[in-house]
Amino acid sequence: MLLDDPNDVQAFDALAELVRRRAAESENPEDPLTAPADEETLAARRKRAADLAVWSLAEELAGHPRGWYPLLELGRLSLASDPEAAVRRLATAAERDPSGQALAGGMEILREAGMPVEALGLGVGHWRVKDHSPVVGKHLVLAALEADRALEARQHLANLDMHPDTATVARIRTELEQAIADYEAAQQPTP
Repeated sequence: MLLDDPNDVQAFDALAELVRRRAAESENPEDPLTAPADEETLAARRKRAADLAVWSLAEELAGHPRGWYPLLELGRLSLASDPEAAVRRLATAAERDPSGQALAGGMEILREAGMPVEALGLGVGHWRVKDHSPVVGKHLVLAALEADRALEARQHLANLDMHPDTATVARIRTELEQAIADYEAAQQPTP
């Protein structure tokens, strides 16, 4: 299925979980080439083996010209070791997906990694408000607040009004207005 549609999230995640489990199980604590280790070290080795296996799977599928979901996974996995390459992978994923789902996913990955400025850069560079999911606008507003740019957050919130899905925007707007109000209240000096 993934050869036909590398962006099938459920199929990718199911295969990734299988690959992850098998790689972790194959990590042999009795291997004479590796030094004896405690449980914490063994767990770290198993996690690394699992991540490398998923990396290989994602790299294989990322070669598909429409494959954006594997690039999100590669970006997530490479964020700690090579943040610049991770951002490039997330940008490529965003370029391959006309719906904006990849853009929202990439921005979420960057925000969760504590990189709101990079999330803003990715979003501002790729967001097409009338074509992409309103979730992209939500991530832009939240990333702007996380980067201490309240004015920019308000501008992105105002831009959401141009989106044709007014019902979804209305739901998101309430949450975002509250987030902006909370941010601004926290910035007020206490007497």
